[in-house]
Amino acid sequence: MNSKRISIAETGLFEINYGNFEEQLNLFDIPKPGNINTVITMRDGFFYIVNGESEKVLSLNSYGDLLSLYYNEDYYAPSNGNDIRAKSSSSIWKSLSYPFLLDGKITVDSRKFIYCVGVVPKERNEQDESGNLLYSQVVLRISSDGSTVDYIGQQGPGGTPFPNIKNIYTTENNELVVVCFQNDGLMVFWFGTNGFLRYQIPVKLSSVPKITPESVNSIASQDNLYLTLENIVPDCYAERLYVKVDYYFAHIDEESKTQSGIDYVKSMVYPLNIETGLYAESLSIASYEDYVTEDFSKLVYHIPYDFFGITKNNWMFFIVTTENGFDLQMVQPGTQNVIKRTLNVNFKDTLYYSLSLSSEGIISALLCDKNSAKVVWWRTDNLIDSVLKS
Repeated sequence: MNSKRISIAETGLFEINYGNFEEQLNLFDIPKPGNINTVITMRDGFFYIVNGESEKVLSLNSYGDLLSLYYNEDYYAPSNGNDIRAKSSSSIWKSLSYPFLLDGKITVDSRKFIYCVGVVPKERNEQDESGNLLYSQVVLRISSDGSTVDYIGQQGPGGTPFPNIKNIYTTENNELVVVCFQNDGLMVFWFGTNGFLRYQIPVKLSSVPKITPESVNSIASQDNLYLTLENIVPDCYAERLYVKVDYYFAHIDEESKTQSGIDYVKSMVYPLNIETGLYAESLSIASYEDYVTEDFSKLVYHIPYDFFGITKNNWMFFIVTTENGFDLQMVQPGTQNVIKRTLNVNFKDTLYYSLSLSSEGIISALLCDKNSAKVVWWRTDNLIDSVLKS
């Protein structure tokens, strides 16, 4: 077990029942293995949930009141049978027509424009010249009132589908950033507020900075270096990407002198200027340490954190799943400020979860058990403020 850390108090906000009604989530197959395409995000105190299993998107306030419902008319019809219904002065039901299925990734900008990843029909799939990369996903864009619906591809509105999308982000300048998998790394598409492509930035494994064995006190050779591009996150304001790289060296068996695996050694985050293509000074990210007692000895395992996101106050969030919830590391680049906390989650009763980090630094979650889906948050923004003032 890891050494005891202070936990952040969870605030329960509201619950959502399961079912096919407008204000419910279709998660009936949640006990079955496979992908769940239901994801939550939060923006300015409002919650947005894409429920891919019902092909609908819900927006709710912090009390759980359904404000808007957008649904694919080809797959889902509200129980009242109307395309648009005003439940209250601030609530709308809006039918949409689009020829693809929602894939469970969502982001929202300050204009309340909603962006969701969708999978196009197989007959519209495309391949690259090598035939190894499949272009099959687009980003559905819904205006704040639902009056305008289109999709964004590689070039912009109506463009070529993307390869498999790792994640989507919106900056504080209301620009969409799409991070895609490539055969040799990741590809980033950066769009302007009008939805048209501004930058296309390839981040290849072969081009990211390397480390030497000496820098981590390893006896391995440079030829035995392995690395992964764990994540890429855009800056909230600047035209900059943050590239997280995890490094491994081959583990050499002392007796046989042969490679018997790989050992994780280090994680680094590199700011990348997307105009110049140059990396700025790197930031080393400490690993999560898990302690296991075995045969009267204590073994230490170093586990890399996942790069969760960055706030508009320039705090980087890193997270790792533990048996009791999540371990969180918050780092402020350029300073010595590092905050480590835990988020307690009862995984025994939790069948599925979705986490989201807002630009203010609030972590929200959709925690699904066999009875209902609970929406909670952890006010990490208040924690950072109190730590800095103390």
